[in-house]
Amino acid sequence: MSTPDNQSEMFAGRAPRPLADRLRPEAVGDVVGQGHLLGPEGPIGRMVANDRLASMVLWGPPGCGKTTIARLLALETDFTFEPLSAVFSGVADLRKVFERAAARRAGGQGTLLFIDEIHRFNRAQQDGFLPYVEDGTVTLIGATTENPSFEINAALLSRCQVFVLNRLDEPALEELLARAEALEGKQLPVDGQARQALKAMADGDGRYLLNLAEELFALRPDEDLDTARLIETVQKRAPLYDKSQEGHYNLISALHKSLRGSDVDASLYWLARMLAGGEDPRFVARRLARAAVEDIGLADPQALPHALAAWEAYERIGSPEGELALAQCVIYLASAPKSNASYKAFGAAMRMARDTGSLAPPKHILNAPTGLMKDLGYGDGYAYDHDAKDGFSGQDYFPEGIDRAQFYKPVERGFEREIGKRLEYWTKLRGARAASVGPKDE
Repeated sequence: MSTPDNQSEMFAGRAPRPLADRLRPEAVGDVVGQGHLLGPEGPIGRMVANDRLASMVLWGPPGCGKTTIARLLALETDFTFEPLSAVFSGVADLRKVFERAAARRAGGQGTLLFIDEIHRFNRAQQDGFLPYVEDGTVTLIGATTENPSFEINAALLSRCQVFVLNRLDEPALEELLARAEALEGKQLPVDGQARQALKAMADGDGRYLLNLAEELFALRPDEDLDTARLIETVQKRAPLYDKSQEGHYNLISALHKSLRGSDVDASLYWLARMLAGGEDPRFVARRLARAAVEDIGLADPQALPHALAAWEAYERIGSPEGELALAQCVIYLASAPKSNASYKAFGAAMRMARDTGSLAPPKHILNAPTGLMKDLGYGDGYAYDHDAKDGFSGQDYFPEGIDRAQFYKPVERGFEREIGKRLEYWTKLRGARAASVGPKDE
């Protein structure tokens, strides 16, 4: 008669296994899309070849193979694999792992501690790893979808190598589909365009792609599905985008740099990516206003009014109609002439203000509301510019004791070309006035 344990083992083989699990690679070299790390010349590939394993953090998007790589590294380097999830584990679980690892180490056996979603452990829990990683009780492999420099303690991070895993590209996703078809012994019931759409829907996530493929293998359609029927059949995936984490900053950076680079179409793409991912349009509107003053400035003085008008339009209209105002603003800003002359001029003025300390304004431009102030010379010698025949006195308004400085240097683009002509004209007049009255202290 079979014992309960024997029965469990007997029926375990009959339990359904997801396609993604059945297609797990059996060797590090079989993992798709990560050849830069796992190939013969890659850093992890060299570790395996030398039968040496260092603690590491695997940073990459969902479904790119982080867990699979960790399991295979334990297998190919003869380490005992101890997996934990930071979502479901606590200090007590870690303590048990460290006790088992210490016992193995005494017997000459290494332990590979794999922590999935390691960024979810708090700082104190992460600090608890340090002595065991440092003395070699465990070799740590942490997996994370978040930027390790933000989410993992510096002390722990300094004891690990960080490896960036790629989002699976089109050839890697196609290789997964080919393997799935070989395992199932049949082709996916989709036409060529639908196959491309299927890979696009996966958005670089191999596990998600195989889950979709498994749904399709279960179908028995009369003919191959086209793209429209594919979308009706499987649930369309929302783009990977975490509004509070690195994706948020990466995409707004991509939008801003595309605007600065005058690429209208790329700017619209990144705007659409952010909005499709659920970003707050007000956050986008704020960045558009910043781009208007930082990267366009006076090359097109209408850029900032456009940005503010789009912001206000969104506030008044709401979503989704108000998002069109943001799109229109993106087109305007991306196509506008660019200048950061104002941005640079203000930065230079701030540096000079810090360097020169608390120098007082020259007395001739100070008001003298009291008799004492008049006696002290406040306002003496001030020339009212409107009294000059050309509306320009040419006086010096910098503090006494420092030379004039030119902070603002307009570019030869857009409206700043006209501003440059004005500044040149005033510079000539100022020089003429200075020559006629002599040195500043006279």
